[in-house]
Amino acid sequence: MSTAYKFPETHTFSPVILREYDVRGIVGEDLNEADAYTLGRAFGTKIVRDGGNRVCVGYDGRHSSPILAGALMAGLTSTGVNVENIGMGPTPMLNFAVKEKKADGGVMITGSHNPSNYNGFKMTLLKSSVYGDAIQELGSMAANNDFETGEGSVTEIDVKDEYVARLMKDLKCDRDLKIVWDAGNGAAGEILRRLTAQMPGEHILMYDEIDGNFPNHHPDPTVDKNLIDIIAKVKETGADLGIAFDGDGDRIGTVDEKGSILRCDALMTIYAKDVLSRHPGAPIIGDVKCSQVMFDEIERLGGKPIMWNTGHSLVKAKMAAENAPLAGELSGHIFFADGYYGFDDALYCSVRLINSVAATDAPFSSLSAHLPKLFNTPEVRMEVDESQKFSYVPEIAEKLKEKESDDFQINDIDGVRVKTPEGWWLLRPSNTQNVLVTRAEANSAEALETMKQMVEEAVASVGIEFKFTD
Repeated sequence: MSTAYKFPETHTFSPVILREYDVRGIVGEDLNEADAYTLGRAFGTKIVRDGGNRVCVGYDGRHSSPILAGALMAGLTSTGVNVENIGMGPTPMLNFAVKEKKADGGVMITGSHNPSNYNGFKMTLLKSSVYGDAIQELGSMAANNDFETGEGSVTEIDVKDEYVARLMKDLKCDRDLKIVWDAGNGAAGEILRRLTAQMPGEHILMYDEIDGNFPNHHPDPTVDKNLIDIIAKVKETGADLGIAFDGDGDRIGTVDEKGSILRCDALMTIYAKDVLSRHPGAPIIGDVKCSQVMFDEIERLGGKPIMWNTGHSLVKAKMAAENAPLAGELSGHIFFADGYYGFDDALYCSVRLINSVAATDAPFSSLSAHLPKLFNTPEVRMEVDESQKFSYVPEIAEKLKEKESDDFQINDIDGVRVKTPEGWWLLRPSNTQNVLVTRAEANSAEALETMKQMVEEAVASVGIEFKFTD
């Protein structure tokens, strides 16, 4: 973990690495040890000026992560902050450590679901996330060389057993299930082995060896092609379900006993039924990319559905504001405040899903079989100029408002979402890539083609050439 790197006294971040929800870039191009050290100085300074002095640090299995972690911790301790190094593991284990140890903050070194040459830093405070303006503020500290100084310490702590025990605490499974797990060679692998060793039933683990090269498939369970192997294994073994994780273990993907993918908005309806049985009438949050069926089902179950901005930090802030027991994003970030801490934890989500499946003698697919059959697209990205990315959608929204009516409703809370009696479509700028993201859904194949045509016409109106492909 030590580094021989000589840290600069002054350093300015490349603006491309200061993202909405984290600090992230390509290692060796726009992200290096100087960035990690300087970020440690800036985040440590924020902690000290807020009256704190303890920060937990964890890192994922990427080859660059230990070196970046060493540089980050050197920066933190240079401000007088005491670091508790939890070592390698998933992001939710870092969040768990911050909550349980009541640390003032935490930093996870992870590239999440991005390719192996990426890495970055997710930051949290004990009671809130660090995102948006707060990240830009850290950039300003660096630009102005505005840092506190002191002599902090680094202590290595092991929270793995505590974390697994906390996950097991909420497992309520009286039925022996056969489950296939795909860790994607990501940071959750070791915890997954420890967890399943204590669970009843039969557990078939795939790609649980942590490997920063991700040799088997890209660690993003929301992309269908990355689930090909787990689908095949579920069918081959006759498993009851399959569960997959992303690179740092905070996003979940699921497959039913037939090998069919259950999107996270459909998965949310299963969680909502359970949560609302204890919190009748409670608000439940979904991001703008989620299916209308999810919002309708939450309402049918007696909950208060709230559509909100995409982005895990934004969702967590809205959860706190609404005192919501559950929230989720189509991207696989699902947040339980019902009996848990309110952060996104795919391992914990797995426990809650197993509880729901085990509570019935019926197959996993039966839990969502009553939902209306829909026709939809996955998330589709169209590349655009970064400098114009945020201007396109407001211009499109303004043009669409001329058509607004009861049969053509517009929601502009995050991008623009158009709802008609036959379906809906969404267009929003990504906060993490130079793309516009679109998704469409309808109650028939013909209506879906209409939705897709609306999207194509909308982006054409601002000069973007785009066509959906099958």
